[in-house]
Amino acid sequence: MSSEQSCASPAGQSLPRLGLAALGVVFGDIGTSPLYTLKTVLDMTGTTNQQTVLGVLSLIVWTLIIVTSVKYVSFAMRIDNNGEGGILALMSLLGVKREHRPAIVAVGLIGAALIYGDGAITPAISVLSALEGLQIAAPALGRYVLISAVAILIGLFLVQPQGTARIGRAFGPVMLAWFAGMALLGIGGILRHPSVLVALSPFYAANFLVHGGWLSFFVLGAVFLCVTGAEALYADMGHFGAGPIRLA
Repeated sequence: MSSEQSCASPAGQSLPRLGLAALGVVFGDIGTSPLYTLKTVLDMTGTTNQQTVLGVLSLIVWTLIIVTSVKYVSFAMRIDNNGEGGILALMSLLGVKREHRPAIVAVGLIGAALIYGDGAITPAISVLSALEGLQIAAPALGRYVLISAVAILIGLFLVQPQGTARIGRAFGPVMLAWFAGMALLGIGGILRHPSVLVALSPFYAANFLVHGGWLSFFVLGAVFLCVTGAEALYADMGHFGAGPIRLA
């Protein structure tokens, strides 16, 4: 994108405003995925000793860095089709090679089917996982988790026809508050246990995989839950542009 395009959208909105809207639409999923991923992976390991926790945290951190920041932000978002992203836009770019068109269409349809599957299951997992956290603070609310999740999902799908712009304006500040809250809680935890910062070293991730046996293989599969929703960075380029999404 040129400097003029990166500072404004087709609607003429400023980069910060579009970035805030992108935060509300694009990052809602990946902003919650690491939380239930950590719980899922630790449940799989069946232990919370220091080396295991540091290894799992390191795996999650480096999966987020490599898949989200490197794969999508640094590379995939450069491959747009007139500003549009997503598997079908990518298929259209590859479609110029007519001799391989049947194979390209087949791969594109498989990719689209996977996205539909992800789009069906991920909202349910995200909302349910968030509400299950209420049981920690108030166990008596456990009986209302499932019905509350259904009600929230119905409500979210009912407001979706309002369009990306309105959804972004409404949920952008909410997601900003969400990330700010997680940051403050995280900083508090780090101040109490500063040694957790060693998990930023990829050594702990590699050490866990090397010495974890078959368990590390299954754990690695579960760790990839933390990047559920990262594909939205590429798929939603047409709504906001690459600049606002990178800023967010």
